[in-house]
Amino acid sequence: MVKKSEESKHNRPVKELIDDLTNETESLKISDNHKIRGDNSDIQLNDEHSKNSDNEQTSPNDNCISCDDDDGDIMDKDNSATGRLNDIALNPLTLSMVGKSLEERKFKNVMVLCGAGISVSAGIPDFRSPGTGLYDNLKKYNLPHPEAVFDVDFYRQNPEPFMLLAREIWPGEHSPTLTHCFIRLLEEKNSLLRCYTQNIDGLEAIVGVSPDKVMECHGNYRTASCIECDTAYDGNLCKNHILDGKNTKPPICRMCGGYVKPDIVFFGEGLPGRFGQVLRSDLRIEPDLLIVIGTSLMVTPVSNIPNYVDCPRVLLNREFVDGFTNKFTDVFEPGDCDESIRKLSRLAGWEQDLDKIFASSRLDKCTDHVHLF
Repeated sequence: MVKKSEESKHNRPVKELIDDLTNETESLKISDNHKIRGDNSDIQLNDEHSKNSDNEQTSPNDNCISCDDDDGDIMDKDNSATGRLNDIALNPLTLSMVGKSLEERKFKNVMVLCGAGISVSAGIPDFRSPGTGLYDNLKKYNLPHPEAVFDVDFYRQNPEPFMLLAREIWPGEHSPTLTHCFIRLLEEKNSLLRCYTQNIDGLEAIVGVSPDKVMECHGNYRTASCIECDTAYDGNLCKNHILDGKNTKPPICRMCGGYVKPDIVFFGEGLPGRFGQVLRSDLRIEPDLLIVIGTSLMVTPVSNIPNYVDCPRVLLNREFVDGFTNKFTDVFEPGDCDESIRKLSRLAGWEQDLDKIFASSRLDKCTDHVHLF
């Protein structure tokens, strides 16, 4: 299990939370013993770095609201979209209320937090599902343990398993899902503050979400660098080298002779430096809605984002995630991510717009973005 702070961060002053975040994100790493290490913590890493949350077995709190039969207004009586907890009307939050406020453009700074669950319908396997998960299909590589394929120390000693796997999973072969299209739709509606994705499939880029609107918390395949000296390496050259079946060794750094790999975060590597900078900036802006989609929120620091915001929070996931228990500020919609997104879009009057983006986001329709990979 991931260690959770006993002190609830919800309702604490934003400045205090930002100060905590500064300390929390400094020097964070995903280590070879599957823990993320920070200044003052040693937090176990579970599969969220690379897993679909659909297999979590947690039951929702009775106070969680998943119905959507109330058409009340979630904003304060002045109809401002501050989203401050003390200003929300004393009505249990419902998905209908969120949809209505989206339709009326009351949300100007929506933060989206997503995990592997949003990409499963694209045909991208999760990591842990028995039989179909990626880790269950790595036996042919004779690894000491499945996670070793994404371990920087193992890569340093034996890069061939990752080289072989990368040829199978390199982004560019899958089309974005309806959920990815919704994130782009939020931007088109001038409502998206930021999308924080834990995925490395790059589907947010393929669907056309602006790069500055996406925080890829666990890196991407578009760029590459040396694992020893961190010198940047041409991403296209790295891709061509790895995908060339004749090569059994990775590209070599011209500066130090170390191995090069795509800039996806391996166990033992630090998180992207941009993560803390962007999140601190977004918290100062103060999001007015958080939508969490397809993630069990078990890996810090990403898992702490819902605790840092002071606004209505929507959870769209197959299973309940602990912490979404305030019936006046949280709504849990169980089920398939795409189905829940369609439902929310219908409530917001956005369904036709969503379908237009989806129709244009097939790989043969969005070549302007596929070239990134």
